[in-house]
Amino acid sequence: MADGGEAFSARTVSSIDEIGRDVWDRFANPNPGAHNPFVSFDFLKALEDSQSVGGQSGWAPSHLVVEEAGAVIGVAPLYAKAHSQGEYVFDHHWADAYERAGGRYYPKLVCAAPFTPVPGPRLLGRDATARAALAAAMIEVTNHVGASSLHANFLNAEDQAALTAAGALPRLGEQYHWFNRGYGAYDDFLETLASRKRKAI
Repeated sequence: MADGGEAFSARTVSSIDEIGRDVWDRFANPNPGAHNPFVSFDFLKALEDSQSVGGQSGWAPSHLVVEEAGAVIGVAPLYAKAHSQGEYVFDHHWADAYERAGGRYYPKLVCAAPFTPVPGPRLLGRDATARAALAAAMIEVTNHVGASSLHANFLNAEDQAALTAAGALPRLGEQYHWFNRGYGAYDDFLETLASRKRKAI
């Protein structure tokens, strides 16, 4: 595959151990101040070791590795899914419609941090060029393995932009986040609310 004159190669692996902690975490958590535990090697390996993914779970690890001149420049947590559980995205109606139209919805490919709806990075690359290569490779892999579709869940803005530029359609969703604004106790939070809202809670 080529991107802007640069040649990249891509492959998938069935275990994160095939990539290794040092390589994975170099891209997953390059900045210690912005550590995201849900894409860390240790979290994803724990899911594999416990068979929360893999085996008969319906989550088959197919992690994506993109290389340039033999050196890894990016990785992504990718899974072939035999169902839609554990994603916090409810696409059962899509699956029904797809199958009523004569297609087979499963397997589908999902780029995600399994079992968590926490937004964060998913295209774990050294830079924007590597993220673009990961996005393009993910679409190529989807076509190559004959999956019905590719889903990338709870992306940050940079990753969504890379996938959109590669031809993916953005899916819009809403989340409500609570932030601790220095509250020492739950009552401190309640005190910031109007009486009606406190009563409702």
